[in-house]
Amino acid sequence: MPADEYHHELVRGQLVSEPPPGGRHGRVASRINFELHKAAVDSGFIVLTCDAGFILHRSPDTVRAPDIALVSRERYLALEDESKLIPGAPDLAVEVLSPGNTRAEMHEKVADYLAAGTAMVWVADPQNEVVVTYRDILAPRTLAGLDMLTAGGLLRGFRVAVSKLFAL
Repeated sequence: MPADEYHHELVRGQLVSEPPPGGRHGRVASRINFELHKAAVDSGFIVLTCDAGFILHRSPDTVRAPDIALVSRERYLALEDESKLIPGAPDLAVEVLSPGNTRAEMHEKVADYLAAGTAMVWVADPQNEVVVTYRDILAPRTLAGLDMLTAGGLLRGFRVAVSKLFAL
């Protein structure tokens, strides 16, 4: 991958680059990370940020780097080298929309995660203050305001009001 300020992913063998996101993106991603981390410690999961790369498909390769990922502690400890890309999909992938993201590219990311075995994908939209959850690409669920976001059984007892994720 190029060493520059852009965010890079490999999609079916093609390099895809995005400019760095803004402050709102970072604030929302940080809040989601905080809320997930509190529950992950007691549930046997590791929370990864900073665009940890996951090899979702081979030949041609697809490497996705969600804003936040949840991986079972057992699977993470079995990695041969934690400094390298992680083989397979995260258990939960979280993408926070940036102003430049399109619906088509986000739909493609969600489809890639689910096809590779991710149990659940969240797409957080800071502009509209909603989170769309996916267990199936054809059955998204949109949550807003006081709707409670859960991790679909991955994290015992994890519940947070969507509005809390976007609060200053």
